[in-house]
Amino acid sequence: MTETAPRDPARGPLVVRTAKELRAALADAGRVGLVPTMGALHGGHRSLMRLAREQADTVVVSVFVNPLQFGPDEDFDRYPRDLPGDTALCGEEGVDVVFAPETATVYPLPQMVTVDAGAMGERLEGASRPGHFTGVLTVVTKLFNLVRPDFAVFGAKDAQQIALVRRLVADLDLPVEIVGAPTLRDPDGLASSSRNAYLSDEERVSALALSRALRAGADAASGGAEAVREAARAVLEEAAKADPPLEPDYLALVDPATFADVAAGHRGETVLAVAARVGATRLIDNVSVNL
Repeated sequence: MTETAPRDPARGPLVVRTAKELRAALADAGRVGLVPTMGALHGGHRSLMRLAREQADTVVVSVFVNPLQFGPDEDFDRYPRDLPGDTALCGEEGVDVVFAPETATVYPLPQMVTVDAGAMGERLEGASRPGHFTGVLTVVTKLFNLVRPDFAVFGAKDAQQIALVRRLVADLDLPVEIVGAPTLRDPDGLASSSRNAYLSDEERVSALALSRALRAGADAASGGAEAVREAARAVLEEAAKADPPLEPDYLALVDPATFADVAAGHRGETVLAVAARVGATRLIDNVSVNL
């Protein structure tokens, strides 16, 4: 990485809305790091930006709520949007460029050609949200082509997503390094997420069972795969009796390379993943477990 002069935080990031503006902004950008986001930025995003800042001459944060990855009954219309607030946060983290395109910039025509996520994209999140990962991989491919970053940073909270993006890059020979960043948690243990803003105080208390279940599962690793699943499931079953209740979608112990369930005698690295609803809010979380 080349040496660059320290950025003046008071100047703030350059906000660009079109592909032409983006190309001009990155004409002499050096090593470019991309942090793809849907906005509603929080502390978890800050950690991604800081990791990018350590490795890049120019940090680009994309802010785009991608309609292609939302199902018809999901929260696309009410997903939180706050570009002024997002831009201010990016400025605090020394981001150079905020790419905040309109939908017509990303999808100038109805999207006919998409990226099929394959069998891995049909498991867990893909089973619960059909077509979700096709939308994710399609927009990620478009962002890579628009920004042309040297590397992109994704958070480990979306473990299945980052595994699929790594496979996308490998299978399609895309010249982008994928950097994974650890999950950032709030002081109470809840994984940082833009959707946490939907939770009432009471719902947030119920949602804490997600991280408790993951810790219980990880603590049972010495007993093998079934012990991990049983320990985590016990916490979720108790949380289902709470007021308001936690309503589990899935709990799975999977191979991190394929996201297929691991067998009872499996040894090595796994991912313990969970998804659940509290009220109208759906949350996901995961933890690595070494059996």
